[in-house]
Amino acid sequence: MQRRDFLYLLATASAAGLPIAPRDSRAQSDNGDFYDVPPFGNVGLLHLTDCHAQLLPIYYREPDINLGVGAAAGKPPHLTGEALLRAFNIQRSSPQAYAFTYLDFAHAAKLYGKVGGFAHLATLVNKLRAQRPGALLLDGGDTWQGSASALWTRGEDMVQAAVALGVDIMTAHWEFTYGAPRVQELIDGRLRGHIDFVAQNVRTSDFGDPVFASHVLREVNGVPVAIIGQAFPYTPIAHPRHFVPDWSFGIQEERLQGIARAVRTQGAQVVILLSHNGMDVDLKLASRVTGIDAILGGHTHDGVPAAIEVPNGSGRTLVTNAGSHGKFLGVLDLDVRGRRIDGYRYRLLPVFANLLAPDRQMQQLIERLRAPFASRLSEPLARTDGVLYRRGNFNGTFDDLILDALLETYDAQIALSPGFRWGTSVLPGDTITREALMNMTAITYPYTTVSDMTGAAIKAVLEDVCDNLFNPDPYYQQGGDMVRVGGLAYSCNPYEKMGRRIGDLRINGKPIDPNGRYKVAGWAPVAEGASGTPIWDVAETWLKQKNVVVAKKPNRPLLIGVKSEE
Repeated sequence: MQRRDFLYLLATASAAGLPIAPRDSRAQSDNGDFYDVPPFGNVGLLHLTDCHAQLLPIYYREPDINLGVGAAAGKPPHLTGEALLRAFNIQRSSPQAYAFTYLDFAHAAKLYGKVGGFAHLATLVNKLRAQRPGALLLDGGDTWQGSASALWTRGEDMVQAAVALGVDIMTAHWEFTYGAPRVQELIDGRLRGHIDFVAQNVRTSDFGDPVFASHVLREVNGVPVAIIGQAFPYTPIAHPRHFVPDWSFGIQEERLQGIARAVRTQGAQVVILLSHNGMDVDLKLASRVTGIDAILGGHTHDGVPAAIEVPNGSGRTLVTNAGSHGKFLGVLDLDVRGRRIDGYRYRLLPVFANLLAPDRQMQQLIERLRAPFASRLSEPLARTDGVLYRRGNFNGTFDDLILDALLETYDAQIALSPGFRWGTSVLPGDTITREALMNMTAITYPYTTVSDMTGAAIKAVLEDVCDNLFNPDPYYQQGGDMVRVGGLAYSCNPYEKMGRRIGDLRINGKPIDPNGRYKVAGWAPVAEGASGTPIWDVAETWLKQKNVVVAKKPNRPLLIGVKSEE
């Protein structure tokens, strides 16, 4: 679709009385220009997170299942599809419905086009900053990882792109998988003088000394603003510990409370937490830690159209989450008067590549950064007959492709693949290139493994990961989505207790024997010294043999006690 046609659709929707943005007073733009977002107040904050090294516009399918447990059940961010549209009053079959949900994804993607891309994002950032002098651009992390070029340059290409975009302050998560020396090298090199790296919850393991600055204090239009950093608390658990052997992480709630008080004493009139906790953790944190005005969050890739107001002992804290893959840009405007916030406006803007002309300088930088890898990235591997995607609590179609490659290559009975949330989507009939495959697999510990496991051990693995995802206390949710499973059927009750969520495990319709032994293939081992064929080599060989792959119905568990979110 051409930009002209897209604008016509938006104008038609507006003229017909259809909302092209949520009607919430803090999220709506009722202007003819989709990106005409009038400034409000005197402090502007722009927020992107979890771009996962996607420099170019992409397709990205939002989840069709995102279950909340305990107090989070049926509330943002655990709304998908029609339930999300109803909650935020978004018109079905609209550009915003395409951006925020999976509904009619293949059709909507063809209609509205790709999203994100740093050149298009740069155009939007520049436009908003021109309206908001002094506005800060905050990066919530997961920026340096997720693509082949980022992996092959060990984050260098993304650091250059972030500097060119004008990022002021960042925190981190997957960045740490390049190892502590590389993280320090980039911070002391390319970032120095351009981007402040903040993470209050990263300390040395021996004496508890801070590794990074906990916060920065910036003045925006005469208003002192403190930005506190919160890196992913469970980095050494979710990834190989030997990448950061001398650093400790954790939520560090008490330390955060102390910093929030201290920056107020230093004169801060606005206190912001730039967080990579995940939204459920941020919602709990906001109810317990006082003195933080807003949490700009990431990690769980939730695109939530409005800010959530969380009451606490000293007032309220706004909690936001700005999606992923460069698909959205959060805009938080604050009106600060008499040392207090009198009002705010929050919008989460989808970055439609068809509506934003690419910034010329950023486009040239991207072309230069990608040039050494262009021919390798564009090599065709196979074609798909359906949508390939990953995001969701359980298996996606691209996950099943990787699992099938493992099962067949290693003649395994069961295959396991990590519940990563990152990875771009491929539309029906499109070619699966090496770049598309690397967007699903580009990590620093990609090795494939084959293990001999008992039925009881397999169940224990599933129970452990399931508790990371569905523990009712957000502070114990330590991982991504559920481990992806191939060759094995099972049931899952997310609302049960640890050890009782997984049941009815079967292979080819037959119950597995707890004492029996099974050949299990997997990838991404966290043990130090692990080795094996990289997953991208295994999957690439398999894809080239297939030529055309069938996007099957994902192999998901039988869910017990779960009502439709729609």
